[in-house]
Amino acid sequence: MVFRVAVAIGTFASVLGLAACSPTTYDESRAPSTAVSTTTTTPTGTVTELLTRLSSDALGLSSVMIADGDAGAAAEQIAALWAAARADVQAKRPDLVESFDANVDRSTTAVQYRRAADADKAARNLDALVSAFLAS
Repeated sequence: MVFRVAVAIGTFASVLGLAACSPTTYDESRAPSTAVSTTTTTPTGTVTELLTRLSSDALGLSSVMIADGDAGAAAEQIAALWAAARADVQAKRPDLVESFDANVDRSTTAVQYRRAADADKAARNLDALVSAFLAS
């Protein structure tokens, strides 16, 4: 009797396991018909202005995400601000560049995976990095 129960459980588990391996299908009719195009202009200003805007935009990113705003555009703006300021930071404080890079990437990833808490973490880190740069 115990053997039959064990065989029945084993058979059920095998069938369930094989069902999990079934191919995934995608409904092409649900795909968007047009590609979304966004353009970002290169921000200009002094390194102080650029980093201050970067910090401010990063601190507001999670609010944009929560309000279902255009978080993708906000993350692109943060990345563009960093790209514009990066060379000046590299020249003056090369020790901060890797941390800036990581936290700008964290902002983008936060938007990609809809994780406002990660956006807040990146914003706090970026704010501290901006403060450290401006204090030097």
